[in-house]
Amino acid sequence: MTPSPPATAAPDAPVATDVPVAPGSSARRRARAAAPVPYDFRRPLTLSREHARHLSMALQRFARLWGTQLTARLRVLVQVTFEDVTLLTYDEHVANLPTPTALFVCTVEQPRGTALLQLPVPSTLVWVDYLFGGSGLGDEREGRELTEIETTLVRDLVTNALADLTYTFAAIMPLELSVRSIQYNPQFVQAVAATDAVLSARFTLRVDEKRVDTATLMLPAEAVLAALRTEQRPDGDTPNPDRLVRDKADLERATLEAPVEVAVRCTPRVVHPRDVVDLAVGDVLPLSHPASRPLEVVVDDVVLAHAAAGTHGSRLACQVVSVEENHA
Repeated sequence: MTPSPPATAAPDAPVATDVPVAPGSSARRRARAAAPVPYDFRRPLTLSREHARHLSMALQRFARLWGTQLTARLRVLVQVTFEDVTLLTYDEHVANLPTPTALFVCTVEQPRGTALLQLPVPSTLVWVDYLFGGSGLGDEREGRELTEIETTLVRDLVTNALADLTYTFAAIMPLELSVRSIQYNPQFVQAVAATDAVLSARFTLRVDEKRVDTATLMLPAEAVLAALRTEQRPDGDTPNPDRLVRDKADLERATLEAPVEVAVRCTPRVVHPRDVVDLAVGDVLPLSHPASRPLEVVVDDVVLAHAAAGTHGSRLACQVVSVEENHA
């Protein structure tokens, strides 16, 4: 009987290269997961899984309709692929945009607000070239802006695309956008306050398999997320008060039971590297902490209390003598 060849991992399966595998074994350990990212409760800019799913579905439909519309208008194959949607501050969204770029400032009718559609200028010039029957060469000159005729043509394409966006968002909310102006430097456009939350969606544009560009769409987060929360309660019922009380109690209990590291320390002193680089056994490093002052009790580098050093049986201990007021 001819022995069967050893099993091999799929080409796309992640393999941990630093883990030895026994010869002939088909089992391979998965690569370690990415390191956890700290969550800032003072700035909870995170989409819930359900909200992200609804938005992704609407934006994927919009991408398909946009690509179909451009294909019909330009008479070449255009593919628009939705990549992702994230919740950012407006300042972070603008910081990720290239400069210069074609930034279509749009008015959101209901509720009143501002949206931004960003397109690379060279990509829009390729569209214009195809509209005039050209071969799609475009214009790669740096800093090039659209002429009045080019602006009219591209604005018409964008207006039709925004109509498709209204259609795909109909299940979430009435979303009507109209182009107000075109800017070329995102840093000079103050659509909303810098710290306001916005939804930033990213798309990949492929024109005739010759050109690949990235476009972005910014929508005001407050109105869209409010509509998504309402959609989850189709009858308009308010949440159960008893359920809210239980959820709050569960959250408080989980928070109070989370383990934290407590340290007792002297007041830190700032020194230069030359003061510590040559330290040797027997050297004395004076501290700025007076001998009569209690030590600091800290959690995550935040001083919560002051305590006097002592003992408790055979172990070192400290007795809290004052508590700091910390306002979150």
